[in-house]
Amino acid sequence: MAIRKEAAVRPTITSVEPTAAITSGEFQIRGQRFAVEGHPRVTIGDEPAPLMIASDTHIVARVPEGALTGEIVVHSGLLESEEWESVVGLPIADSLHPVANPAVDHEGNVYSTFSGSRGQKSPVSIYKIDSSYTCKPFVTDLMNPTGLAFDRDGLLYVSSRFDGIIYRVTPTGNMSVFVEGMGVATGIAFDADENLYVGDRSGTIFKISRSRQIYVFATLEASIAAYHLAFAPDGYLYITGPTTSSFDNVYRISTAGEVETFHRGLGRPQGLAFDASGDLYVAASLKGRRGVVRLKTAGTEPKPELFLSGPNIVGLAFARGGAVILATHSSLFRAEVGVTGLLLP
Repeated sequence: MAIRKEAAVRPTITSVEPTAAITSGEFQIRGQRFAVEGHPRVTIGDEPAPLMIASDTHIVARVPEGALTGEIVVHSGLLESEEWESVVGLPIADSLHPVANPAVDHEGNVYSTFSGSRGQKSPVSIYKIDSSYTCKPFVTDLMNPTGLAFDRDGLLYVSSRFDGIIYRVTPTGNMSVFVEGMGVATGIAFDADENLYVGDRSGTIFKISRSRQIYVFATLEASIAAYHLAFAPDGYLYITGPTTSSFDNVYRISTAGEVETFHRGLGRPQGLAFDASGDLYVAASLKGRRGVVRLKTAGTEPKPELFLSGPNIVGLAFARGGAVILATHSSLFRAEVGVTGLLLP
């Protein structure tokens, strides 16, 4: 049986990396015959995508605003490839100012900050985004909210890098002081025993018991920006503290407070989270490509890979159903990546 000419010469996609992106993130598309009938074009979710690189076998395409799905098609003249299924994160809130991870409660509501520059007071400090993506004010009159974390009882804890106070917030938005004197308080995280850990930008990691006793847990080099904290399933505390270097460290601290370098080589690593299998996801750049980097923790050396592409990502949090919530400098996105996160117990 004769093979139709179109079927024989149409563009063919063989790989797309990474598998997910948000608006202005980039997909690396590889294959064959992309330019068989002239300069290639790419659509993502039926929207034309700007091309950063375009050759017969390699295309770098940027996710356009308005792309609602992740079907990638390469066009060359009247010929087009078969669809390649990728994941495009959808915006769920904007006009925010997160500086760390968002937080997700038991019911799937998402919380994010309007942090502002230091000393800047905003009308709304924390917003709550429900399952229908309605964004409502949740907390007011809190200066420079920074880190967010839930305890098992559903109470939200918030650090303020302005006054060094950790606040506790009820589900109705009522706020009270939990502890004071945390310096320039940034990232926060709970361990399995409900002790709260707080990063001070001067390099101290504090441990606060449920009875509000305060200990110095560990000491690191001072950070120019903030510390971001997350606990792994094995009980180690993982920490990032971005500097001006493009070759920063991810640290981990044992339950005894011993500090070691887990991985070195990420650019400006910020918010981080674990999946249920223990792999670590970090908002960072890898070899100049910005997004979320996955570090597989199995084996002797963590192996970094770009998991999701996108600019200005400062934090992330996993939600139920295999989704990840991503915080940029001003917006939140939700991407259905099919990863089960290490969620609240």
